[in-house]
Amino acid sequence: MGFFRQWGRFMMAGAQAHARWELDVSHTILGDRKRLALLGLLLVPVVIGGIAFAEQIGETMPQFLGGKKAYSPAFYSTGIFIVSILIGLGAGLITGCIGAGGGFIIAPALMSAGIKGILAVGTDLFHIFAKAIMGSVIHRKLGNVSVPLALVFLIGAILGATAGGLINRMLYEINPVLSDAFITTIYSLMLGFLGLYALLDFLRARQAGKKRAPLGGDVPEGDAHMDAHGGRDEGTELGNLPRKLQGVKIPPMVKFDFDFTPGGRSISWVFLVLSGALVGLAAGIMGVGGGFLTFPIFVYMLGVSSMTTVGTDIFQIIFTAGYAAISQYAIFGFIFYTLAMGMLLGSLLGVQIGALVTKVVKGITIRGFYAMAVLAGFVNRIFALPGKLGQMEILPISPQTGALLDKIGIWAFFVVIGGFSVWVISTFLSNIRKLRGEEV
Repeated sequence: MGFFRQWGRFMMAGAQAHARWELDVSHTILGDRKRLALLGLLLVPVVIGGIAFAEQIGETMPQFLGGKKAYSPAFYSTGIFIVSILIGLGAGLITGCIGAGGGFIIAPALMSAGIKGILAVGTDLFHIFAKAIMGSVIHRKLGNVSVPLALVFLIGAILGATAGGLINRMLYEINPVLSDAFITTIYSLMLGFLGLYALLDFLRARQAGKKRAPLGGDVPEGDAHMDAHGGRDEGTELGNLPRKLQGVKIPPMVKFDFDFTPGGRSISWVFLVLSGALVGLAAGIMGVGGGFLTFPIFVYMLGVSSMTTVGTDIFQIIFTAGYAAISQYAIFGFIFYTLAMGMLLGSLLGVQIGALVTKVVKGITIRGFYAMAVLAGFVNRIFALPGKLGQMEILPISPQTGALLDKIGIWAFFVVIGGFSVWVISTFLSNIRKLRGEEV
C-alpha cells in the first residue's frame, strides 16, 4: 500500500507539473501577437484542406502524412475538425480546472471517435510538439533550464522514443487490431492506477475536511507540492533515494542546481540516460510527451529541484515530442494534421477557461471531478479491450458482445467528460462578472 501511494503521488505530481506547463504555454501563445500569427500559419493547411479540390489531392497523394487512403480516417472534413476542437477543449478544461494533465484523455477520446490507436498516438505527439515549440521560451528566459542535464537526458529520451515508435509500428504491421489492443492495455493500466489513486486521495481529503486544488485552494500542512504561484521548492532537501543515486560516482558526472546548493549537485550520466529512456519510451508508445514522468523522476529519484525540473522538462518535451512525432510517426503517415491543429486550438482555450473557474469553485470539488475524469478514461479503454481481444481470437467473445461493451465504454466516457465540460463552461459563464472583477 505504501508503494502504491508513493507512486500515485509521484504520478500526480508529474501530472500537476505538466498542467502548469500547459497553462504557461497557453498564456504565452495567446498573449503574444507573433505567436498567434504563427498559430494562424499552422492552420493554413487546415483551411486549404477544406477546399473542394482537397479530395483530388487525397487521391493523388495517398501516402502524404496520413493521407486519405493511407490510414483512414485521416482526411479532412469539417465534422472531424470540429470533433478535434471539442476533444482539445475537453482536455484543456480538465488541465486548467483540475490542474492535472488532461492530455491523458486525448488518445482514448480519439480512439473512441474511430481513429486507430497508432494514429491517435502520433497525432497527440505532433499536437504537443506544436504547442511546446510555440510557447516554451519563457523558462529559458528565467534561467530555469539546465542545458547539460537536458542534453544527457535527451540521449536516453531519443533512444526510448525510437524504441516506443518501433514497437507501435511493428505491432501495427503485424495486425492493426493488435496495435490498438496494445495501446488500449497500456492506457488501461496507467489510467486505472492513477484513477484509483486520485479517487482514494479525494476520499481521504473529503474525510479530513481539507480543501486543496492543484491550481488554487488551501494546501494541507506538510504537503510539499508547489502550487501554481510558487511555494516550497521540492528537491531542495534530498531524500534517501536521491542521496544514494547522487553518491554513485560513475563518470562523467553532470552538475546542476548551483542556485540551491553551494557548488551545485551532480548525478552520473547513467541515471540520466536511463531516466530519459523511460520517459522517451512512454512518449513513443502513449503519445503524451512523457512530461508527466519527468517531474517525479527528476525530483523524487534524482534529487533535482523543482524549479530546475520544470524548465528542463519543458526543454526536453520540445525535442522528445518533436523527434518522436516526426521521425517515428509523421514520415510513416501516422499523424492526422487536421486533428492536431484542432486539438491545439481547443486546448489553448480550454486551459484558460478551466484555470479561471478554479477561482470560484472549491478545491475538493475539483479533485472529485479529476478522479471521475481519469476513471472514465479507464472504463473507456478497459471496455474496449474485450472486443479487440475477441477480434484476434484471444478471448472467446462474440463480435456483438464486444461491440456492446465498447459502446458502453464510449458512452460512459463522453457522458462524464461532456458533463464535466458543460459544468465548467456554465460555471465560467455564470461567474464571468465576478471573474472580471478579480482580474481588475
